[in-house]
Amino acid sequence: MSIIVNVGQDQSWHVIYTRHQHEKTVAQILSSKGFEVFLPLFAAVHRWKDRDKRLLLPLFPCYVFVKGGLDRRQDIVTTPGMYAFVGAQNRAAVIPTEEIDAIRRATESSVRVEPHPFLKCGDHVRVKSGPLEGVEGILTRKKNLYRLVLSVELLRQAVALDIDAHLVEKVSSQITPTQSHWGPADDRSRPSAYFI
Repeated sequence: MSIIVNVGQDQSWHVIYTRHQHEKTVAQILSSKGFEVFLPLFAAVHRWKDRDKRLLLPLFPCYVFVKGGLDRRQDIVTTPGMYAFVGAQNRAAVIPTEEIDAIRRATESSVRVEPHPFLKCGDHVRVKSGPLEGVEGILTRKKNLYRLVLSVELLRQAVALDIDAHLVEKVSSQITPTQSHWGPADDRSRPSAYFI
């Protein structure tokens, strides 16, 4: 499940850092301003003493993806609940379209998706068949279940979904452990957010 609105011509995806629990509001306001917005959501059950409630929560808390729109950056930065673009050296970082497409396909499928700690190690695999055919991620194991971890490198966050191990095949990783979208390995543990 996700909120997606299609408008615009720029093909680059960027990330907006938002105030805590303002992701849906920011996504709705930006989409009403004509931006293509992607806010992946997952279903969670919260239990209180007297009831259980099913909620749709952001897969990446405090982050909203926006396609293009840097030519209208004033419309973006004046959005209530928006803190900053994620980037470095006063430039909004670009999220690879393949990563957005993998997350979108996972949230739109019938497979259970949930947030997962970011991983850099493990077998890099590709799904061979089924609704997620061609999606690549990292294979992990939780109890007796195999899970496919889909990472958004720039955010240093990931999501996981249950998968049958026989549906995946090992592939060589395109990014080495000492290399990332930021360049050579360094001491930065998270990308910086900046105001433009």
